[in-house]
Amino acid sequence: MPAGGGGPPAGFWATNQTGGMTMRRTFLKVCLVLASTLSGGTAMAQELDMLRLAIGQRGNWENSPAELGQQAGIFAKHGLKLDILYTQGGGETMQAVISGSVDIGVGVGTSGILSAFSKGAPVRAIANSTTGANDLFWYVSADSPVQSFKDAGDKTVAFSSNGSSTNTMVLGLMQEFGIEAEPVATGSPASTWTQAMSGQVDIGWSAPPRGVQELQDGKIRVIARGSDVPSLRNQTVRLMITSASVLEAKEDEIKRYVEAYAETLDYMYSDPKAVEAYAKWVEVPVEVAEKTRDDFYPKENLRIDRLSGMDDAMADAVRLKFIPKVLTEAQLDELIQYPAGHSE
Repeated sequence: MPAGGGGPPAGFWATNQTGGMTMRRTFLKVCLVLASTLSGGTAMAQELDMLRLAIGQRGNWENSPAELGQQAGIFAKHGLKLDILYTQGGGETMQAVISGSVDIGVGVGTSGILSAFSKGAPVRAIANSTTGANDLFWYVSADSPVQSFKDAGDKTVAFSSNGSSTNTMVLGLMQEFGIEAEPVATGSPASTWTQAMSGQVDIGWSAPPRGVQELQDGKIRVIARGSDVPSLRNQTVRLMITSASVLEAKEDEIKRYVEAYAETLDYMYSDPKAVEAYAKWVEVPVEVAEKTRDDFYPKENLRIDRLSGMDDAMADAVRLKFIPKVLTEAQLDELIQYPAGHSE
């Protein structure tokens, strides 16, 4: 260093041009890129609008679009982040919506919604969850003396929760087969399995994938399906709902949610990665996941803009004492608020 100090020796910059100076510049560039990336990521996260969801029955294929779509980045693409709560059934899901704990409820029984609305609850239907009832089934252990639902007189029969579609279906099955059974709320398919196989309840209920492997292995027998009630075969039996106040405050977010949900359904029925992701999530073999989708859940039944058999749904709700009388056209127009419209 020169006697005066304060600088590098002569020739330093020339001899180190490809060394320290270049390294310093590279380091600065990396810092700038990293800062820009982090800033962009933070901004992106801040730009995502949060929607809180309550979904009945974690793991059902029908109820998996929120989880799979979020994993695949589809909801984020529409500017949304989902906070998902799983419940024991449609009744619990609807209560979470009515109480304001969540913004949207998924998979709520139509009869329960009609009942709540007729009593003044500010619920609004925003999309179809599923139409038809072939996916839900009632079973007994392989060694049970019960051979069909006709033998269920005086037996305990499981359903998920009060106001759920399984609640409606059990009552409908009892009327269809002309028997008197004892409906029992048993919660999810997993908790119901424990109760059914331990003899706490005579007849269990389930929805795929729960029970698919057990059916193949001969551990259980199906004695009834929801579709055994004729009026339910082409009826919209479960809906997605929100509250009137949330619909007003978050109309744009809900519209984007419905769009992202529809895109997720396309992904689930066209991309093998979706079935693989589902199988991993619910911890079943891929072939069981594929059978669940292909044998129990036609895509047409999950189409979000579908609304079928509302006259039958209201008639069933009156017959099963969910509502005192059918809703008027004006009441239906208030209740059904599909952002995407509906096709039937």
